Amino acid sequence: MRSIKAKDLKPQYNIIDIRGRINYNKAHIYNARNIDENNLIDMPHMYLKKDQIYYIYCSSGIKSKRCCKMLEAQGYNVVNVEDGFENYKTL
Repeated sequence: MRSIKAKDLKPQYNIIDIRGRINYNKAHIYNARNIDENNLIDMPHMYLKKDQIYYIYCSSGIKSKRCCKMLEAQGYNVVNVEDGFENYKTL
């Protein structure tokens, strides 16, 4: 599984925030879409295309790592933001 540091994200990337809506509304990485982790895992075809790359983050990188493993097993091209939003907001 591929991973990236939060500081290396670029605005043009397909960035997905899997944290809850409340946390997303408080603050999020610029240009990130908020998709609930369970919805993304259960119905990835509703949100993702297999020919695109998606950068997925949570608060600390733990949930996004698990989510990326599951999506990758289904054939999606995903990259885990290994240090999550908590590290991004300290930049």
